Amino acid sequence: MPMPESSPARAALPLAHIRVLDLTAHRAGPTAVRQLADWGAHVIKIEPPADGDVDPMGGKRHGFDFQNLHRNKHSMTLNLKSAEGKAIFMALAKDADVIVENYRSDVKLRLGVDYDSVVKINPRIIYGSISGFGQSGPDATRPGVDQIAQGMGGLMSITGLPGQGPVRVGIPIADLTSGLLLAQGIMLALYERERSGKGQWVHTSLIEAQIFMLDFQAARWLMKGEVPGQAGNDHPTSIPTGVFPTSDGHINIAASGDHMFKRCCEALGASELLSDPDYATSAKRSANRKVLNEKFAARTRTNTAAHWIAALNKAGVPSGPINTIDKTFAEPQVQHLGIARKMHSEKIGDTRVVGQPINMSRFPQPEALDATPELGEHTADVLTGLGYGEAEIKALKAKGVI
Repeated sequence: MPMPESSPARAALPLAHIRVLDLTAHRAGPTAVRQLADWGAHVIKIEPPADGDVDPMGGKRHGFDFQNLHRNKHSMTLNLKSAEGKAIFMALAKDADVIVENYRSDVKLRLGVDYDSVVKINPRIIYGSISGFGQSGPDATRPGVDQIAQGMGGLMSITGLPGQGPVRVGIPIADLTSGLLLAQGIMLALYERERSGKGQWVHTSLIEAQIFMLDFQAARWLMKGEVPGQAGNDHPTSIPTGVFPTSDGHINIAASGDHMFKRCCEALGASELLSDPDYATSAKRSANRKVLNEKFAARTRTNTAAHWIAALNKAGVPSGPINTIDKTFAEPQVQHLGIARKMHSEKIGDTRVVGQPINMSRFPQPEALDATPELGEHTADVLTGLGYGEAEIKALKAKGVI
């Protein structure tokens, strides 16, 4: 599969030998491909021909969301609804390692770019799919987006203050986690292919990812028949863990378990609580959570957030600030970790995007990421690599194939 050159820093990354065709849009699919691209995979992002600054699949191309999602890729335009466009796609797919799509489950079949079609010409292909509700079943062809999955998947019923009604999480968590899980599945399939020599179809969905992320809350129902409710800022089962007021704001404290509870009471100057029978065990602290939290709050209000965070951490009790996002990136530890990565774009100049949270001793992330490509920026390069001449490329453009 012909690929434009990547920067030298990317050539040494772990996935630099992997070639990916990216048919994704919106967020879940691009999140999966971002994991591959950030670790060196050569990615061609295939987009429908269009004009202007607006991505036809949603969002401004030069806005923060699109730029953060699609860095480290190459872009070509291709009309997959045309016979010529599909033929070009199949020519690329013949030598690709991975294809990723997040169409509604029936769309790829209508386009003829589904796994069964591709595997006939490339038995080694790893074909990754994300849909709203799965690839089969009664809801397979329903349109699905993150917030629908948050509600249907139970998350909104356990988020927010008790009694306030359902609340969505402040990030598109079903989109993001389904993308991360698909990337993991693709890498599992690539690893297995080294043994078998065969590719396979790997797929997940927003609803499956959302249920997976319920984790212990789902296990409470499956194993014990308990239906969790809203617990607000309190941890639903580990008490006392929650948000407490200070003289200048709020802090988080996590003091569950007998030993941690003892350390916390001592650090807060509330040792008398240790002899109170109402708080002698985890079960009793849970039963008397409201009053215990009020007693903790009475102490934490007497001094600043910085004072209590220092005192509690010195005592070995997890505690931290509740930052706005600007303050998060101002944290010395966050700056030390370097998760805000530089990116230079000819169109928008120097900026920063969110880097990878994975650290590898032999493969550090490049200091700067390759810019998110302009629409169709590499179309001619890719077609030239397939053997198309200049006149043929102009003819394809005139016909709306590219």
